[in-house]
Amino acid sequence: MPPATTTAAAVTAALTAAGLAAAAGVAAVAAGRYAANAALRTEPGRPLPGGPKLVVHSATADRVALTRSLASLWPGTYGLAAPGVHAVVGAVLPDAPHDPDTVVRRLVGVTHGSLAPGTRVLLTPQIHAGNPRAALGLDHADVDVPGELGALPAWFVPGARDTWVITAHGLGGTREHPMVVMPFLHRHRLPVLDLAYRGDLGAPAPPDGVGHLGASEWRDLDAAIRYALRFGARRVVLYGWSTGATMALLAAERSALADRISGLVLDSPVLDWRATLERLAAARGTPAAVLPLAVRAAEGRTGLRAGRRPPGADPAALRMPVLIFHGPEDTLAPWEPSRRLAAARPDLVTLRTVRDAPHGAMWNADPAEYEEGLRRFLTPLM
Repeated sequence: MPPATTTAAAVTAALTAAGLAAAAGVAAVAAGRYAANAALRTEPGRPLPGGPKLVVHSATADRVALTRSLASLWPGTYGLAAPGVHAVVGAVLPDAPHDPDTVVRRLVGVTHGSLAPGTRVLLTPQIHAGNPRAALGLDHADVDVPGELGALPAWFVPGARDTWVITAHGLGGTREHPMVVMPFLHRHRLPVLDLAYRGDLGAPAPPDGVGHLGASEWRDLDAAIRYALRFGARRVVLYGWSTGATMALLAAERSALADRISGLVLDSPVLDWRATLERLAAARGTPAAVLPLAVRAAEGRTGLRAGRRPPGADPAALRMPVLIFHGPEDTLAPWEPSRRLAAARPDLVTLRTVRDAPHGAMWNADPAEYEEGLRRFLTPLM
């Protein structure tokens, strides 16, 4: 028989190893929960994680030189955002004099702040700041939509038609983002109800303090449908970006008023909750080894896994025309589920593939082409 001291040492070592393993497990679970909270607490108006910070190298009245990167080379029109700064940039100017490590873009204008050399900015799809009157010269009314958690602030831009367009921004956005299409909708005399929903500035906070990627927020969109019908709309078109698109699809599937929805416009829709949760957590710096725990923790916080089908899981349930703008460069909401949905219901779903555009920026890549697709889709629904 081995000496008692040897046996005791072995037992002690085993217990120590077990304790370390248990502690490591607890630490991993805690890290997963922390990462899940970081992924789910995406603040409206705060640019989404993962985009590289760009440095302003120089700026004139009509040009700005930025750090050269894939982001600064995106074609189209974008906002530049930094604390206290917002500007709008247009096309890349490849023939403008520049250093090898910079990109020169047309500077459309500076909304507020200044683009001083050294300013670190992010490229954002949100190009307007303020309200429709200040940013676009469009008359509007500030209204409150009664929601299940309390009053939801919204901008109402009137129009002559009795089909209203109800807009919902997505991850990292605010109700300023849908203003990119307001001039188009106004030219076509469509009333617009631009909604702020739970978690937005001025709107009620979600009861658990985190976003649900549209899975609970869709009920605020349902409240907006009721409001529109009460104040003169005969039909509505739901128009959403990112998780706002998810909200629109869920409202069309679940609302008691779905028969009054004449169509859906979905820009960069989040149709695979798990993939988006994983990408949000990864963009927040979550180590790869912890990502599965973060996703499970996020699913537990939101209830997304508890018997909830993802939006669009049953294409046969669609009852109205759907227009999707989405592209393969979207690193936050995978493009493939949009392709599958369009392939499953070619009678109702039109997919307009937009290349060279990040998440939520399908309009930004080519506004004229985007609005032509929108015109063709909306004309029969007006």
